[in-house]
Amino acid sequence: MTALLTVTDLSVGFRQDGQLTQAVRNISFSVDRGETVALVGESGSGKSVSALSTVSLLGDSAEVSGSVTYDGQQMIGADERLLRKVRGNDISFIFQEPMTSLNPLHTIEKQLGESLALHQGIAGQEARARILELMDKVGIRDAESRLGAYPHQLSGGQRQRVMIAMALANQPDILIADEPTTALDVTIQAQILDLLGELKKTENMGLLFITHDLGIVRRIADRVCVMQNGEIVETGPTAEIFANPQHPYTQKLLSAEPTGQPAPVPVDATLIAETQNLKVWFPITAGLLRRTVGHVKAVNDATFQIRAGETVGIVGESGSGKTTLALAIMRLIASEGGIVYMGQDIRGWKVRELRRLRKDMQIVFQDPYGSLSPRMTAAQIISEGLAIHGVEGGRPEREVVAEVMAEVGLDPLTMDRYPHEFSGGQRQRIAIARAMVLRPKLVVLDEPTSALDMTVQVQIVELLRGLQQKYGLAFLFISHDLKVVRAMSHKVLVMKQGDVVEQGSADDLFERPQSDYTRTLLQATH
Repeated sequence: MTALLTVTDLSVGFRQDGQLTQAVRNISFSVDRGETVALVGESGSGKSVSALSTVSLLGDSAEVSGSVTYDGQQMIGADERLLRKVRGNDISFIFQEPMTSLNPLHTIEKQLGESLALHQGIAGQEARARILELMDKVGIRDAESRLGAYPHQLSGGQRQRVMIAMALANQPDILIADEPTTALDVTIQAQILDLLGELKKTENMGLLFITHDLGIVRRIADRVCVMQNGEIVETGPTAEIFANPQHPYTQKLLSAEPTGQPAPVPVDATLIAETQNLKVWFPITAGLLRRTVGHVKAVNDATFQIRAGETVGIVGESGSGKTTLALAIMRLIASEGGIVYMGQDIRGWKVRELRRLRKDMQIVFQDPYGSLSPRMTAAQIISEGLAIHGVEGGRPEREVVAEVMAEVGLDPLTMDRYPHEFSGGQRQRIAIARAMVLRPKLVVLDEPTSALDMTVQVQIVELLRGLQQKYGLAFLFISHDLKVVRAMSHKVLVMKQGDVVEQGSADDLFERPQSDYTRTLLQATH
């Protein structure tokens, strides 16, 4: 019996300035109804290019050869009318970065409705009912109140769930999911994976799942294709690949998981910061006079301490208040309650007083590409804070930059390159270097490894632990990846809907969780 989607000897190259760069080389795989096939590999291995080739979504610079058949129809070289019919209807995509995939000018209802109108001719109340059903299916709470929302008004996890709802709207035969759970919390990730598994059975749908997370592959895939440098280096049933990997690259991927623990905090470590009953509420206004009619209770009554050389992990779902808590401690947003930094209550400090603290408090963001200016070289990005805070110390700026680049594992000879010329892991090292060059005391790490491949995650965790031990840094580590949190953290705060539901040492919390919510989070990772 012929598979629903068959890829045979597919090769893809991109021509630029007369030169052809080969991205995919002679790969073959198939996806049948009711089957999940995983394409696994690091960034740049050719996973996404292979998937986009199935319905000719690559640009004009792409040169494609080989064969891709869907339900017996040849897709390579097919006319535009056939491709339009198949795209989004028979073969649907879920992309990794929902903010760039959703139209910022249209409401969620309009964007979901477009697909239904285009492929099924559904509009009006019938469309609204179907949209609400889809939003409920993918776990968006209070779906009706979200219909008029724009993408920027939703959390990252909610935006990804909208993307999944759009992909499922027309009940496709094949769903191609390109890193669909990377930005999601572990509990939502588990829900989405369960949902996709359920839909695969009920709709008899084929699923091509692209990921670098082998935990997900083990959980949902029937077969695995391991890609490296544009080639499939190993393929087979999931259980076989995990039990007995043959290729050295597969073995390397399977062993790439953050392990170990941070160095112990010295008994006499300095108290860097503490909060007392910290509260962040955002007013909800309505009416012509914009009167306050309620509050979004982002953080309620958070009390904790952090010492030099200590990492406090903050975990919880999207919208639980993790990042808001960190921003309040850094006095980047207004809050109530006590914030003590190095023994001084900084709540009432004005902008000028806070400016001298900025050098001591730094932040590394989740998306290294989005947080680096594309118009600045690595050297300019890293050195920007030196000039602002006047801390060159009499040494040449490039010498300081070269030193910190070497410290974070970057070649100083690359300092004049721009962000797009670095890999994702290297860009995150630039972001870390930018923070470290000022020799801060407290660093907020906001999901710093979630956008990275597993092997790179391990490298970044080891780098951060080494820098912490060397300089006695205090880290606030925000993440939904509990394996990384355990490898990084001395203490852990668990947040849910603005409340700290549990806190304690990492060992106690992971081995003997007290709250039901913490137990749910831990179960979702298995």
